[in-house]
Amino acid sequence: MVQLYPQIEPYEQGLMAVGNGHQVYWEECGNPQGKPALVIHGGPGSGATPGWRRFFDPSRYRVVLFDQRGCGRSTPNAADALAALEANTTSDLIADIERLRQLRQIERWLLFGGSWGVTLGLAYAQAHPDRVSEAIFFSITAGGDGAPITHEAGRLFPEAWELFRRGVPAADRDGDLADAYARLLAHPDPAICEKAAYDWCAWEAAHVAVRPGQKSPARYQDPRFRMMFARIVTHYWRNKCWLDGVDLIGGASKLANIPAKLFHGRLDVSGPSPEVAAELSRVWRGSKLTILDDAGHGAGEPGMTERLIEATDAFAV
Repeated sequence: MVQLYPQIEPYEQGLMAVGNGHQVYWEECGNPQGKPALVIHGGPGSGATPGWRRFFDPSRYRVVLFDQRGCGRSTPNAADALAALEANTTSDLIADIERLRQLRQIERWLLFGGSWGVTLGLAYAQAHPDRVSEAIFFSITAGGDGAPITHEAGRLFPEAWELFRRGVPAADRDGDLADAYARLLAHPDPAICEKAAYDWCAWEAAHVAVRPGQKSPARYQDPRFRMMFARIVTHYWRNKCWLDGVDLIGGASKLANIPAKLFHGRLDVSGPSPEVAAELSRVWRGSKLTILDDAGHGAGEPGMTERLIEATDAFAV
């Protein structure tokens, strides 16, 4: 059985100044002479946790991880200051990735990402296709519309969705819930902010739980993480991730010369349907899609971890 690689520590790390008061945390681990790979975390706002390092053979990969603006170890942190949401857009993140590549003097790198990390990875790859050697994407998303989570998933989890909906003022309950929550999360009363962050993350925990008895991710028990994550994800979704009118599926035709392995869980209700992953694979001629029958959303779903490690091993040569 394929297993995660042992936990390792970075051999180098730092903060990269990117303007407008933002400093982006980055780290490298594995083999400094190995194949360069960039981990693009999800959320938006989840941060690059140490577990991501374990998907790569440390003897063969030079793994670069970074925390996107406003989250993780980047500063300012959205849990502390709304200033973290300023100059924090998809185009800013694309520029940060390219700046990081140049800072670390990497010619081309493999992209590895899931969920929002796929959307951002697709946007970066289409802007800089000559800088991408391969891609491994899972829990496929390809746009900035949060409606599949904030509204459509409510059909499967009506009780939890009704609690989520009732977390905003009555006048906002039939409108854009991400926008309504973003306003609550910017309220001057800390108690209102904290309740909004709790309610948002309670809904996030509900719709990823597709099997009986599935536990909520531990990170949602941390009030600081809840505030950071909720503020960033609602900031992006209320603005449609600045991708309104951008066709990332059609744009994948630019990536024909980039080999890619795509994975999507058939039980994934926290993002677009498998049909979106299938359409991406049809347009992206160099890609191969695998749909996992028992998997939901995330790298830790049944069968997903094994497939991702098999993919990194296959591209390591």
